[in-house]
Amino acid sequence: MRIDLFDYELPPDRIATHPAPRRDAARLLLVDPKRGGVEDRTMADLPELLPQAALVVLNDTRVLRARLFGTKRGTGGKVEIFLVEKLAGGGKSERWRALGRASKRLGPGTVVELENGALTAHVEGRDERDGSLEVTLSSEGLDVAEAIKRHGRIPLPPYMRREANQEDVERYQTVFARKPGAVAAPTAGLHLTPSLLEALQQRGIHIAMLTLHVGLGTFQPVTVEDLDDHPMHAERFEIPPEVAEAVASARERGGPVVAVGTTVVRALESAACPDRPGHVRAMSGQTNLLIQPGYRFRVVDALLTNFHLPRSTLLALVCAFAGRELVLDAYREAVRRGYRFYSYGDAMLIPSRVDPAR
Repeated sequence: MRIDLFDYELPPDRIATHPAPRRDAARLLLVDPKRGGVEDRTMADLPELLPQAALVVLNDTRVLRARLFGTKRGTGGKVEIFLVEKLAGGGKSERWRALGRASKRLGPGTVVELENGALTAHVEGRDERDGSLEVTLSSEGLDVAEAIKRHGRIPLPPYMRREANQEDVERYQTVFARKPGAVAAPTAGLHLTPSLLEALQQRGIHIAMLTLHVGLGTFQPVTVEDLDDHPMHAERFEIPPEVAEAVASARERGGPVVAVGTTVVRALESAACPDRPGHVRAMSGQTNLLIQPGYRFRVVDALLTNFHLPRSTLLALVCAFAGRELVLDAYREAVRRGYRFYSYGDAMLIPSRVDPAR
């Protein structure tokens, strides 16, 4: 598929740079792949839009306070360390893959004092393929994990063009976030509240949680003409046994599996059972699954998702699920109706997928 097939025009004022006043006050565009057309709703309507036998699957990853600022030991040069993935360790010392930004290249042997001495970063190596660093973080006071939690900054997406504030500390996490490891939020889940989750359960809808740690690759632009040539980023995920059991139970009672966000789609589809259609295996690992039109979904039946960037792999996934023309028509209609786009924007619900043969 050519990447220019996933393009649309978005006025800059449609990009949400701050969250809605209330999570469940976000607008919800209901898209019907079977009959075509869209309908304006709100996130508070979600329980009545899903069948009672449904299984709603959430991503419980927690966004790291990944941005750390400091100075080079010896020169005082300013440095930003952006944590990407924990590699090993715990307590007073942890090894991380990170990105570094400074006036001069950060090489092995560089020592950086971070956040007024709360942490020290020793650069151990550099990957010349992508410029990432291997750093050892150490702390003489708090454990490293606690020091990151206290002193790190929330890594807002670059298109927001602003620094994170205290509101973002709460609102750029889902209310069910519990496993630290992501550098970006699973944004469809940002709209859910405890009361909305309770309303789903009271209606007889089941809820399960998996983990996929969203990586920096989610912001990686597609620079090739053909999506097949795009080097899809890998992300760590875990499907616990309870999720596999919940999916099996949904199949037994005839309920759809509803993915909240593209991260949930990628995790579930990566864990699909090869010999039991519609089921998943309990597993953990990494996925670099690229979903584009023509892909045959094996697990996910319905999708709640935000509005994604033009020419992105996330938009290609949504187009694979509901049909490219229908999705792009819905995007254009959302622009016309004043919906807010991207991480802090509004959402769309696609209650059923489209057969790729159609």
